Amino acid sequence: MITTDNRPAASAITRRLSSLKEGRRVAIFGWLFVLPALVVYALFVLLPLAMSIQYSFFRWDGIGAMTWVGLKNYETVLQDPDLLGTIFNAFKLVVFFSFIPVTLGLIVASVIHRMASGRLGEIARTVLFLPQVIPLVAAGIIWGWLLALPGLINETLRVVGLASLTRAWLGDFDWALPAVGLIGVWVLLGFCTVLLWTGMTKLDPSLYESARIDGAGWFREFVGITIPLLRNEIGVCLTVTVIAALAAFDIVYVTTAGGPGNSTAVPGIQIYILAFTQQRIGLASALSVMLMILVLIVILPIQRLSREVT
Repeated sequence: MITTDNRPAASAITRRLSSLKEGRRVAIFGWLFVLPALVVYALFVLLPLAMSIQYSFFRWDGIGAMTWVGLKNYETVLQDPDLLGTIFNAFKLVVFFSFIPVTLGLIVASVIHRMASGRLGEIARTVLFLPQVIPLVAAGIIWGWLLALPGLINETLRVVGLASLTRAWLGDFDWALPAVGLIGVWVLLGFCTVLLWTGMTKLDPSLYESARIDGAGWFREFVGITIPLLRNEIGVCLTVTVIAALAAFDIVYVTTAGGPGNSTAVPGIQIYILAFTQQRIGLASALSVMLMILVLIVILPIQRLSREVT
């Protein structure tokens, strides 16, 4: 009589079942740890988002009965030049809040990484990063004083003989938006510089040594090595700063409140006015939903490009 020993196979099956049970137990514990954050996120992000989408299809003053209007609110946003103008202003701020800080941040971080090591580099990074720890409301108030007609900037221009250039920067129809953009540059430059400098410290120094042996100068190293290898960091900077530009509210509200006229009006300001001043909740919700879609349209390609392998 021939007998077959199935103990190795049974042992393997037992180990596999034990491994599956352990994996399931780890997954359950993992979800239990994540659950509080998910609940908070659902209550304060997903639920308000769903309610905004719902309200965007109604005419509602926030108190009385809601009236179904379908896509009428979206049509109003697309046809009203003042509402469309806020979106164009937001894209203009992208230049100041995103492109300029990222470009200057790359240059400044490269200079610090190359020349200002040790204590000097730490001081430079700390000074540049200080605006990030200052509340935006406080920053807006301070810059409002600096840019006022009798403010420090205008007084400095008078002292150096450029009195003809003085003006109420935040009250000028042509210069109010660039003035607000200047504040955005000041706030976001430190963030971009520190993030990009951190990425540079992770790059292999031998790449630069090889480039220098081949006779490459600073600019060729910067374009040929630094920028391509910092693609992920640049993508993060662009993502954060573009969102800050398109969703700007604090600085604009404190410094100009959207004025003079509508020259600095951005979607965040207009949504606030429509919802809390004019009680047009449906129209404000439609504008906020369109703003969210615009942010996604701009951000998703940036994320995709930053993750592509060079």
